[in-house]
Amino acid sequence: MAMTLRLPDDLDAKLTERARREGRSKQELAIEAIREARNRAELKVDDVLAELMDSDAEILDYLR
Repeated sequence: MAMTLRLPDDLDAKLTERARREGRSKQELAIEAIREARNRAELKVDDVLAELMDSDAEILDYLR
C-alpha cells in the first residue's frame, strides 16, 4: 500500500545521509524503524503483563 511520509528537513537530511552511507533506500530504513518501534512496544506490553502475573499471582490463583 502506498503512503507519503513528510519529514521535517533535518530528519530527511539525516535519513538521506544514512541511506547513502548504508547503500540502502530511505524507504527500507523507514520500514525497518517502524518495525523496530513496533517490536519494542510489544516487548514492553509483554514485560508489563509478566510483571502483573507475578505480582498478582495469589489473586489470579484465587480467581481460578
